[in-house]
Amino acid sequence: MNAGGANGIGPNLNGIAGDKVAEGRGGFAFSDDLKAKGGTWDAATLDAWLKAPKAFAAGTKMTFAGLADQQERANVIAYLNSQGGKLTLPAAGAAVAEPAKK
Repeated sequence: MNAGGANGIGPNLNGIAGDKVAEGRGGFAFSDDLKAKGGTWDAATLDAWLKAPKAFAAGTKMTFAGLADQQERANVIAYLNSQGGKLTLPAAGAAVAEPAKK
């Protein structure tokens, strides 16, 4: 997950926090369902994705089942943000807001 690193099974996640959903990432081939989501990987969107990727975008190629524990998801989001992310996150221990319904 280094800046400018190659994609692998998934896209390079450096700088993903605060970036556009399913765009860029060195030409990674995102699923059509994930591309259709649009928007930005803000904290609430990352939380929804990490909780249940298949519920977030049914046609995702991601085989990861998700993280049920909210604190674990918050920790992953904080880590992703520390790797070139652009988010202003809530204080440690604060709950992540649910994403807005579309």
